[in-house]
Amino acid sequence: MTYDYIVIGAGIIGASTAWQLQRAFPGCSVLVLEKESRPACHQTGRNSGVIHAGVYYTPGSLKARFCKEGNIATKKFCDDHGIRYEQCGKLLVATNEQEQGRMAALVTRCAENEIPVEELNAQQLKELEPNISGVGALLVPSTGIVSYTEITQKMAELVLQGGGEVRYNSTVVAIHEQPDLITVETATDCFTGRFLVACAGVMADRIVWMLGIKPEFKIIPFRGDYFLLGEKHNRIVNHLIYPIPDPELPFLGVHLTRMIDGTVTVGPNAVLAFKREGYGRFDFNLRDSIEMLTYPGLLKILYRNFSVSMVELKNALYKSGYLELVQKYCPALTVEDLHDYPSGIRAQAVTRDGALVSDFLFVSSKRALAVCNAPSPAATSAIPIGNYIVEKVRGLVAG
Repeated sequence: MTYDYIVIGAGIIGASTAWQLQRAFPGCSVLVLEKESRPACHQTGRNSGVIHAGVYYTPGSLKARFCKEGNIATKKFCDDHGIRYEQCGKLLVATNEQEQGRMAALVTRCAENEIPVEELNAQQLKELEPNISGVGALLVPSTGIVSYTEITQKMAELVLQGGGEVRYNSTVVAIHEQPDLITVETATDCFTGRFLVACAGVMADRIVWMLGIKPEFKIIPFRGDYFLLGEKHNRIVNHLIYPIPDPELPFLGVHLTRMIDGTVTVGPNAVLAFKREGYGRFDFNLRDSIEMLTYPGLLKILYRNFSVSMVELKNALYKSGYLELVQKYCPALTVEDLHDYPSGIRAQAVTRDGALVSDFLFVSSKRALAVCNAPSPAATSAIPIGNYIVEKVRGLVAG
């Protein structure tokens, strides 16, 4: 048969897109192709489970818009489908005067993005979080926690209930676009559709190549290591605890996260991964590594951030260095409190001039749309992203 829409990827963005295509175009036929044996195996199922509020993002950017809308939409989806979440709030903790200055800038940013926050002094912080030390903090009440794997599984169920198909163990190996149709080959089958949406995460640039388009970016994988605190520390914090981020760095820093299952994790850091889906510290893939290390954009990033990269690498290899990042605001923790926990991979689009693409990025042809950069808060933003993709598809189909 010829499907109306084929979606590559059963992470949260792919599942959200497929579900919303069915809602936008009643009666349409939708096929989801996922190379793993179940949904949410990669970025979706390996993050900290935070429902972000949108504190950090540039006003007017897709990130800012999608995150704010997604915070509301994610909670509503959970309410509608009986998925547990908790609006526990987040504290961004300043540990020195420099970070207090950065916190003031975040207050301004939140006002511009219309996100309610409350500034706390050291005493107020201590009253809320006896185990956390700082000179001040920013309370973001609307931040929450959830299992994005559970959300994605429910979305996949809704696709099936709506008459769609979800095929697992289906790795896409080739795409052929004709004037009126698009054909997608997997290792074992061939499928034809009228339009394709690719939500391939860390493989996004390779999908663009399959579409016959030379991407103006490359996906660089950054591994984020997490640790799990022992059960005795499950009540060590009442909120999510984040450091005040350095505006010169693209990542938010190591934080304490209450998980929806009652545990508490520490992480993530950010180190270059030598395998696109390499979650182990020593995982290696020759093709992935050669592509990265010969890419001018990555070499420029490493040159500009050499010292920071070395510190991150050291902390990835030695728990003591990692622990120092946490002890800045939670001095009671020790190395013995850090237990192994699954790592995650962030798929970061990088341009040839060494710029990290900070906002959502899409590439389209006549019959295909590829999501090429979906940085945090992509999980929080999955429902508005899916709606945005549907509207872009509507325009491309009509055009």
